[in-house]
Amino acid sequence: MTRTAIVSDRRITGLSAVVIAELVAELGPLWQERHQARLVSRPRKRAVGAGAKRRMVLVDRLLATLVHLRHGVTHDVLACWFGGDRSTVTRAIGEVRPLLAERGCTISPDVRLRTLAEVVDHLGETGKTGIIDGTEIRVRRPAVGHQDRDKFISGKSKQNAVKAMVFTDGDGRLLFCSPTRSGSCADITHARESVLVRLLADGPGIEILADAGYQGLGAQTGGRVVTPPHRKFKKNAPDWYEEVHERRRKAHSSRRIRVEHGIAHLKNWRALARHLGRRERMDDTVQAIATLLSQQQTADLFPARTRAPRPHRPLRRPTSNRARARNDLVHGY
Repeated sequence: MTRTAIVSDRRITGLSAVVIAELVAELGPLWQERHQARLVSRPRKRAVGAGAKRRMVLVDRLLATLVHLRHGVTHDVLACWFGGDRSTVTRAIGEVRPLLAERGCTISPDVRLRTLAEVVDHLGETGKTGIIDGTEIRVRRPAVGHQDRDKFISGKSKQNAVKAMVFTDGDGRLLFCSPTRSGSCADITHARESVLVRLLADGPGIEILADAGYQGLGAQTGGRVVTPPHRKFKKNAPDWYEEVHERRRKAHSSRRIRVEHGIAHLKNWRALARHLGRRERMDDTVQAIATLLSQQQTADLFPARTRAPRPHRPLRRPTSNRARARNDLVHGY
């Protein structure tokens, strides 16, 4: 009953039943292969396959992971739903989440992007405009005495957070989500350390929209990164300049707003609204949610199958005069 309820209602996982079926078919062989390799890799006193059998099958493990990522449901509650133990759910999520993170963002049924180099090549081939922006995710504060306790404090929100760089196209479709950095890292520093500058400088002539936090990348990438215009007059600016400057900033903001929509779709997953788990697993969480969101966006644009039109059945000729007149009016008889 739990499995049926989760699959049948898209609000629970954020994914349609078709996408969940594709995930099960794709991750099943990978999970089984890694499980067998893990059993064989260590010295054993009993043969492989001996001992207690797993109570949670792969489908239940995947659904528990999806519900946990979507709504931040605790492992205790998921254990009650699936009739297992909390440690079993924790182990299941730890096994499925890396598999989801390695899949990459789905652009079309046969194209996936896993690295920044693939994103730049994709934009160069399609001629589309890319948009980048950074987003912060609140995390737990490191313990007292931790060596890097202060580096997670964000200068913008004044909270402990990690930062990820989100890459979308001009329509707001998610193309890439980078590994996280500490909250004290600036957006432009994150972009420079992710080899984005080198890829744009040596790659195709594409256009990347960014906000004021990336000002300076345009000169390093040959004008490929477009940021809001600089303000030339800091004091006593002419009236005509104020109007022109504001118009140019609004024009740039109206084009760049699509990446904010993409980030909003990411933050709909509760695990990215505020992360209460270990910071070491944050990269897998961000990558997993990005792959799931992009696959659902692709499924909505490229439906796997369309419903066949219902055959036309001619209505019987009504016998009463009133029914015959109503049918003549509606159906043109």
